[in-house]
Amino acid sequence: MANFTIKPHKACIFTAQKPRNKNYPTPILVQHHQNLSHQLPTKTHLKLRLFRSFKDREIEFLGRRVFSTITRLRVEDDVDQSSPLVAAPEDEIEHKRSDKEEGFEWNWPPWKNLPPRYKLIGTTSLAFVICNMDKVNLSVAIIPMSHQFGWNSSVAGLVQSSFFWGYALSQLPGGWLAKVYGGRQVLAFGVLVWSLATAFIPLLAGYMPGLILSRILVGIGEGVSPSAATDLIARSIPVEERSRAVAFVFGGLSVGSVAGLLLAPPLIQNFGWESVFYLFGLFGVTWFLGFQYIEGGETKSAAPIMPSVESTANKKSWLGSLEEQNSSLKDVPWKAFFRSPAVWAMIYAHFCGSWGHYTCLSWLPTYFSEELDLNLTAAAGVAVLPPLASVITTNLAAQFADHLIARGIETTTVRKICQTISFLSPAFCMTLSSLDLGLPPWAVVGLLTSGLALSSFALSGLYCTHQDISREYASILLGITNTVGAVPGIVGVALTGYLLDSTHSWSIALFAPSIFFYLTGTVVWLAFASSKPQSFTKLD
Repeated sequence: MANFTIKPHKACIFTAQKPRNKNYPTPILVQHHQNLSHQLPTKTHLKLRLFRSFKDREIEFLGRRVFSTITRLRVEDDVDQSSPLVAAPEDEIEHKRSDKEEGFEWNWPPWKNLPPRYKLIGTTSLAFVICNMDKVNLSVAIIPMSHQFGWNSSVAGLVQSSFFWGYALSQLPGGWLAKVYGGRQVLAFGVLVWSLATAFIPLLAGYMPGLILSRILVGIGEGVSPSAATDLIARSIPVEERSRAVAFVFGGLSVGSVAGLLLAPPLIQNFGWESVFYLFGLFGVTWFLGFQYIEGGETKSAAPIMPSVESTANKKSWLGSLEEQNSSLKDVPWKAFFRSPAVWAMIYAHFCGSWGHYTCLSWLPTYFSEELDLNLTAAAGVAVLPPLASVITTNLAAQFADHLIARGIETTTVRKICQTISFLSPAFCMTLSSLDLGLPPWAVVGLLTSGLALSSFALSGLYCTHQDISREYASILLGITNTVGAVPGIVGVALTGYLLDSTHSWSIALFAPSIFFYLTGTVVWLAFASSKPQSFTKLD
């Protein structure tokens, strides 16, 4: 039996109505009293039908807005339907019902009613969290693996750099595939490939060619992801929100670094280094399966992303770019790209930023372990500080950049300011760390953390410029710059290990090359960078 009690504010009258069918329970029509009418919103109508039978009970709310003063509803089933009733003046109505009753919709999951573009951005950011977890896991596991297999620094550098071979090779194909098939499909493919390859690393670790191949596949899977994400952002986010969208998505990389560096040491110490690759690979496969559900249930189409925030003028160019999405690779204006000074500025800036980022990402745990004499857990715990600080800095940089653009400052100027901060800050901090100033270990950690955290201003500088210049070709442009940006991962990571064996100096092997590229990258960026939209008309 259903139990209800109605206690509206003021008074209301319940009247009985003759049943339309003698076999159907008599409904009660609730009509608000004249004294209650002033409490109702304008043009609001409330109709409540109550039945004794739990199975047949039905509640219908008609009108533009539901009676806002009613908060809880409870109706007694044994109400005498033959006489009018007057309820007590209280704002309490409580409704006890089955979750399966019709006419009620529960807002679960919480993101159910979010706009499609927000769901897409959130899911993409989560993929990037897993991406960097699978990227940094080897930088921690390489220490016990080197001890087990007898690797020196040169071999360890070769193993770590093999990831970037696949990462570099997949940039341009990933950018083109994102343009043709849509970033959603390419992202899902990339996550599945790198997750399966990660899970197979323990099985192939004793066989060097197999280990290198597995890391190349991890690099290929992760290599197509930035272009896929750039394609999604360029087509779904307006320019005044773009810095925050890029920061949120690519900020997942910093979160992934933090998560990987925090989880890897206890897993290795308790379950062996193999457990890191098995568990992190499982995370990616689980994401892939969940993404298929979201893709099929809420946002089925891969290419067309709803431009609900765009102006009418921009919608035409939006639709035009979608119509061209099936163009072949030969139709891409490659010559026009490489005749643009702004594109060359992005290429070199990406190379310079990647040198410092990838070498530190790969070697900092070893640096803290050997130079500061920390154990595995402590070294990884200290190495987590730069990406952890980057999570905070990324959001501050995005707010800063979008605020300047909203105030009317030229987009190019904003991108130059952010990228300059991204280059000069780590260069300054690395210089102080590399000099023999007698700094205590905690001071060196603080300097490196600050410098690398401020380098995340690049997400509001360089990484937004691809989309500023061309939404249509943003994924391909990122594929070009990221291909060159992956070279430091191949050359720089391996070269750092070689220089370390040769000189036994972390200042020369790790810091000096990064400082050089940060300074020269700043000069090139300030001289040639631009965020003005370019048509890139194909040149014959």
